[in-house]
Amino acid sequence: MPMAMPLVQSMKKPLPILLSLLGLGILVVGIFAYRSAYGPSRQSELDKYTVMATESPLEVEIKASGTVQPQQTVNISPKAPGRLVRLFVEQGDVVKKGDRIAVMENQEFFADGKQSEARLREAIARYEQARIRIPAEIDQLRAQVNQGRTRIAQAQSQLASAQARLEQAQSRIPSNIDQLRAQVASAESRLKLAENRRNRNQSLLQEGAITQDQYDELSNEFLNAQAGLFEAQSRLNNARTTASPEVGQIEQEIVQLQGAIAEAEQGVAAQMAQLRERQGTAETELATLQAAASQAEAQLMRSKIAYEDTFIVAPFDGIITQKFATVGSFVTPTTSASSTASATSTSIVALAQGLEVVARVPEVDISALRPGQMVDIVADAFPNETFTGRVIRVAPEAIVENNVTSFEVTIGLATGQEQLRSKMNVDVVFKGDRLANALTVPTVAIVTVGGRTGVMVPDAEDKPQFRPVTIGLVLDDKTQILRGLEPKERVFIDLPEDSQDALNPPEDSTESDN
Repeated sequence: MPMAMPLVQSMKKPLPILLSLLGLGILVVGIFAYRSAYGPSRQSELDKYTVMATESPLEVEIKASGTVQPQQTVNISPKAPGRLVRLFVEQGDVVKKGDRIAVMENQEFFADGKQSEARLREAIARYEQARIRIPAEIDQLRAQVNQGRTRIAQAQSQLASAQARLEQAQSRIPSNIDQLRAQVASAESRLKLAENRRNRNQSLLQEGAITQDQYDELSNEFLNAQAGLFEAQSRLNNARTTASPEVGQIEQEIVQLQGAIAEAEQGVAAQMAQLRERQGTAETELATLQAAASQAEAQLMRSKIAYEDTFIVAPFDGIITQKFATVGSFVTPTTSASSTASATSTSIVALAQGLEVVARVPEVDISALRPGQMVDIVADAFPNETFTGRVIRVAPEAIVENNVTSFEVTIGLATGQEQLRSKMNVDVVFKGDRLANALTVPTVAIVTVGGRTGVMVPDAEDKPQFRPVTIGLVLDDKTQILRGLEPKERVFIDLPEDSQDALNPPEDSTESDN
């Protein structure tokens, strides 16, 4: 009992203390009850519908689908329609540039070649004969001209001798015939003048400077002068015959010589004209024969080319991917190839060289691609193997199909040339730059409200509120945020049922935004 005294004494005023303890207990219980009722449940619900925007390294990867295609492909056809007589390759065969692939029917081309070769030999023979014959003909005409000139010179020499003898004989004849001699001299002078004029104008006639009529008039004057001389000489001879038979005989000889000279000069003039004409036609004749030989040579070359074109060879190294014709098929080349081998075809085989991948990349991702960029390639036929390649080129023009805009990207294979086959389907992953601290949110958090792109963030009451943002790369389930959001801010990835109207803003707010 002694120990209870202090406690009893301390409890002399117990009511205020009890009330204070009771109030404190109620407050603690209320706070605990509030936290139990509202705090954890609201936080748990926010965690259920939201995630935090985080900063982390981001590997830029762009995925697309593509097809394996040859780097170079061609449907091989003959240049001219014909029947296929031999085929040396089968589908899948590897050939080198220049390897013989097929032979078309070519007997007709071979015969044309032989005929063209014979025509060429004949044309060359005619040309070579003309090269020998024509100079010989010209030399013969030139010799005839020289012979005529020689005869004229001889006749002129005989004429000079006769005239000298005549002068000696006349010195013994009485002077009463001097008048007739003067007439003869005058006739000779006129003849000489007419002869000179005719000779001078002969070259002008050949050059076309005067007409034939003008030349004939001069020739007529020459002949008249000859006749006048002959008449004068005849009178003189008659006069001298009675006086001296010797003088008459010499004068007759002179007249004959003068006639022979005139005739020889006319013959030489005609021969010279013939020589000049032959010299002029010789060049033309040789050129014509040479052109004929060249034409025959060209025809032979065409025949050889047509014959050689019947032997179909590979234009480059590659593999035979398709066979469109069989032996005996008639091949008529067109711009397209037959799908199967048949009796009538438009091509013989298809030849392909090398492999590459052509992928279609959406327009939004094309800015992240560049030549030389590494690419991972997975073929449907080899799902457990990854091949590698590099971007060769990005098409300069887009392809629009079903309102979807994409660009063709050509990828060169670094590995897989032996395993992959043309027309295989593949999935490609373009390897881009590595972003050190990229702010990202789940792609499902990106929404569009009133034509603007943004995210839904909690407001003061943890209700969804739209916030516009600027997005960057979209990589599968992650989207890069460039502006409008801070790290560790929460964004809604799903909306509570009572908050669906947050995606439908009032009309006035939309109009004010515009």
